[in-house]
Amino acid sequence: MSAHTHTTPKTTVTVIGLGPMGRALAGAFLAAGVATTVWNRTPGRDGELVARGAVSAGSAAEAVAASELTVVCVVDYEAADSVLHRPEVTAALKGRTLVNLSADVPSRAREAAGWAAEHGVSYFDGAIMTPTTTIGTPHGVFIYSGQQDLYEAHKPVLDALGGTHTHLGEDVGRAAAYDIALLDIWWTAMTGYMHALAVARAEGISAQELLPFAQGIGQILPPAFADAAVEVDNGTYAATVNPLTSAVSTMAHIVHTSEAHGIDASVIRAAEGLGRRAIGLGHGGDELTRVAELLGRPV
Repeated sequence: MSAHTHTTPKTTVTVIGLGPMGRALAGAFLAAGVATTVWNRTPGRDGELVARGAVSAGSAAEAVAASELTVVCVVDYEAADSVLHRPEVTAALKGRTLVNLSADVPSRAREAAGWAAEHGVSYFDGAIMTPTTTIGTPHGVFIYSGQQDLYEAHKPVLDALGGTHTHLGEDVGRAAAYDIALLDIWWTAMTGYMHALAVARAEGISAQELLPFAQGIGQILPPAFADAAVEVDNGTYAATVNPLTSAVSTMAHIVHTSEAHGIDASVIRAAEGLGRRAIGLGHGGDELTRVAELLGRPV
C-alpha cells in the first residue's frame, strides 16, 4: 500500500506515549469502545489502562502493527523520532497511518511528513489545545493539518476523543503553526499576570484581592482581539481608542513601579521598547496593532 492509499479505519487504535496526555487519550478511546493498544518507552505506566481493557504491546513495533492508526503523543518530535525511526518500527508502520499529536514547531511537522512519505507511511499532523481533563469530554479541542482525505478517513476514530476536531489545511505544518501562535498568547498572558501579581503583592495587594479586577481585564480581551485581527489583516492601524504614545506612557509607569520594588521588569520593558520603536518610526498615532506589522518586518 502506498502512502496515499487509504482504507476505511477499523475501530482500533495504537497510542504511543503514556505521559499524562497520552494516558488521557488512550483512556478516552477505551471509554468509547475503541480497541486500544498502548506502548511507552518507560515501562509501568499502562497498568490502569490494561485493567480497563487496553492491550500492552511488548515493543513499539508490535504496537504500531496492531492498528491501522497510530497516535503518537510524546514530549516533542525528537522523542517521537527516537521511537518511530527504529528500523523495525518504520517497517511495521509501512502502509499504515500515523498522526502525531506531540508538540513541536511547524518545520518539524513538515520534516516528519517527508520522512513518512519516503517510508510508505500515511501521515497527518495535529495538536491538542486543551488540558488532559478535557479529553473525552465535549470541551476538548483538537486541530489537524495535512491530507484532508486521510484525516476524514480516520476522523470516526478520532471523534472518540470527544470535543471538537478541526482540519486546518493541506499544509502539514499548519496545525503546529496554530499551536505555536496560540501558546504564544497563553504564555505571554500568564507571564504578564504573574508579573502583575508580583507588583500587586509588593504594594500590599493580595492576588485574591486583585482577582475580580483581573478577571474584568480578561473580559475586555475578546473584543480587543477581534478588533486587532481586523486591523492587522487590513493594515489599518490608525488609533481610534488608544494611540501608542498613550500606551507607552502607561507601560513606563509599570516599569517604574516594578523597578522601585526591585521586581524584574524585563518583559514589560520589551513591550515598551517595541512601542517606542514604532513611535520612532512615525507611528505614534497608531494602535498597538502596529507592533505586529513592525515585528513582521525583516531585521
